[in-house]
Amino acid sequence: MRLRNTAQRAALEQAFANFRFLFSAETLHKEVSRQHKKIGIATVYRFLNSLASERKIHIYSCNRQTLYSSSNTSHCHFICENCKAIRHIPLKKIDFLQEEIKDSICHFQIDVTGVCENCRKEKPLE
Repeated sequence: MRLRNTAQRAALEQAFANFRFLFSAETLHKEVSRQHKKIGIATVYRFLNSLASERKIHIYSCNRQTLYSSSNTSHCHFICENCKAIRHIPLKKIDFLQEEIKDSICHFQIDVTGVCENCRKEKPLE
């Protein structure tokens, strides 16, 4: 799906260029609507879907929210089963995974579930 070149698209592209890493459609909408009050959230979603179909952005899921990024930096979480705390993991290499997947990997998102250090201190494993 290709969007027409309009003032709204130009405003969205300009606001989008200001984001370096993860952002939501709502954040982009809030940013662009400061100067262009008539841009609706549906227009923002169409714009982001267009960029995704052109492979100009990457889509991630974080805390049940869809996030977007122009960077293909990978996104990893550790989720505690007890307290439900979520911590980002700065995982950079996936050599172990690349050996199993012969396809070309652009970026990845991994959620690791377990028991965090604080919860383990409160109730040690038996």
